[in-house]
Amino acid sequence: MFRDFAAERRRSRTRKYALLMAVALGIAFFVIMVHNPAERSVELAAVEDTVLIAEGRGAASGAQAVPVAALEPVQDVIEQTVRHGQTAAELLSEFMSPGEIHELNQRSQDIYPLSKMKAGRPYRIVSMQGALERFEYEISGEEMLVVARGGAGYDILKESIVYDTETRVVRGRIDSSLFGAVADCGESPALAVRLSEIFAWDIDFIRDIRTDDTFTAVVEKRYRDGKFAGYGTIKAAEFVNQDESFKGFLFADSQGIESYYNENGRSLRKAFLKAPLNFSRISSGFNLSRLHPILKTRRPHPAIDYAAPMGTPVTTVGDGTIIKKGWDKGGGRYLKVRHNSVYETTYMHLKGYAKGVAQGVRVKQGQVIAYVGSSGMSTGPHLDFRMKKNGSYVNPKSVKSAACAPVNKDRMAEFSTSIRPLLAKLEEAGVMHASAAKVAGDAEATVGQ
Repeated sequence: MFRDFAAERRRSRTRKYALLMAVALGIAFFVIMVHNPAERSVELAAVEDTVLIAEGRGAASGAQAVPVAALEPVQDVIEQTVRHGQTAAELLSEFMSPGEIHELNQRSQDIYPLSKMKAGRPYRIVSMQGALERFEYEISGEEMLVVARGGAGYDILKESIVYDTETRVVRGRIDSSLFGAVADCGESPALAVRLSEIFAWDIDFIRDIRTDDTFTAVVEKRYRDGKFAGYGTIKAAEFVNQDESFKGFLFADSQGIESYYNENGRSLRKAFLKAPLNFSRISSGFNLSRLHPILKTRRPHPAIDYAAPMGTPVTTVGDGTIIKKGWDKGGGRYLKVRHNSVYETTYMHLKGYAKGVAQGVRVKQGQVIAYVGSSGMSTGPHLDFRMKKNGSYVNPKSVKSAACAPVNKDRMAEFSTSIRPLLAKLEEAGVMHASAAKVAGDAEATVGQ
């Protein structure tokens, strides 16, 4: 049986009003009695507005009106997250009629359709004596839809979510995984994902990570009402992978588009990502004479298999157009993407496709296009990823991807000036980390003697 949350809230407000009324009556009675209880009789009338004090026996002729402070309207605030299957009509039905909700939905179409509300997103309802005063729905971590009572009804608008931010330097060392290293620093897994996205063109976080690799990030940490609310901009980052340093600095080009560049102004972004999955493991490599796990015969496997949990998002490694979406007896559900006149990639054994994915649709690098599955001839959930160059299969790991455009020459001076303090923070963090590691090493050596 479902709980009637609306009825519970109404009963709660009724109890509040009753309690406040009782307190007001008690205060009024006390004031009257203290005024002169021995000589005066009391008549209470129109309790909500006034208390009448009758003087002497001729109460009717000497009645004096003493105002009682009007009860302050009680503001009721509900802060919850949208439940699965819950609609705006259900959320607002206690405060608005079906006609009002319909009109609100029509007016919100060009701003943010109420029908697009998603389960798990936070919302806030402020009401006064059962009437809606304000409704807030967080569209994303950056903005929210606001419905607020105005002069002639309700105003509908989008507002940016305001955060308090602090810029911090976070540094860690890899012991087993990037996620583990970030957690050891007391940070959220979201930071590991963000770092992997910055260096996704140079580092394969599935097969390239080694113990003692390090990372440093100059990152904005967001706070809301004094509580941590996620990460803002990563202004600069460094990842040392197998003793090779990769740095990235956020900088906007002449059109205002922000991207990451190394200290020399070269773009970190390249034509292809190193892998179509952020975190997974390679279960089978590129092999032109592999023993098939089901057919038990040797046959070419011009692909890389990534083992990953069922439903893991699959991203396209580069900009392109979907040229085939279908089913293959061996490969199950699959997608083919043509990136240009030279390169084409294929994604197989999929569980399903992302919303809007269809033949002929343009996709952007890093866009989720499907989800890991085990369709077709498969022994378990994994992605079969293939790449063709000029019509022939090639090992994706051997492809050297060209970088995108560097910082424009006429803006290099501005770029160099902007990254100088960030570069100093990265270097300072590296020195401090090296010193701490040396002290720890010396201590271990002393204990071992």
